[in-house]
Amino acid sequence: MLSTTDFRRGLKIEWDGVPYEIVDFQHVKPGKGGAFVRTKLKNMLNGRVVENTFRSGEKVEKPDLETREMQFLYREGADFVFMDMSSYEQTHVGGAQLGDKGGYLVDGMELKMLMYNGAPLDIDLPASVILVVADTEPGVKGDTVSGASKPAKLESGITVNVPLFINTGERIKVDTRSGEYIGRE
Repeated sequence: MLSTTDFRRGLKIEWDGVPYEIVDFQHVKPGKGGAFVRTKLKNMLNGRVVENTFRSGEKVEKPDLETREMQFLYREGADFVFMDMSSYEQTHVGGAQLGDKGGYLVDGMELKMLMYNGAPLDIDLPASVILVVADTEPGVKGDTVSGASKPAKLESGITVNVPLFINTGERIKVDTRSGEYIGRE
């Protein structure tokens, strides 16, 4: 059990049978009446943000969350297949559940997966990944204009803007948080 005195940004709680992450909170002590905590909670299942007020000292459940070391194996249609590094069990995760994060997965990549009641909830990607440029317009000698870019389709299927001198087949480093080109590898 967690009390409202334990609240902080990033804390995960279970409220009404659903896991939430505290996005923001504020302890309020009015002149009249009891103290309370005003919170903004992000639903970890669907991503919606809700606001709720808890009385000071109110107790909430701790969610059954677990982090597992996983390895991305391959794509199967719209699903992604992961293998647990300790038990070697395979887990299928829907493409809609991963959203944009699925575009940064490369076969064999090791990462952490957040599980809720034994079911996959989210993956924790590294800050940057190295991907091969699958298709882009060829670079022309003299393309050195500072800041100019062109779209490049990467091996995982996502499209990233890259500098003009990048060619098909080159390995580039991409920031997984912003989706921006970082540099050549």
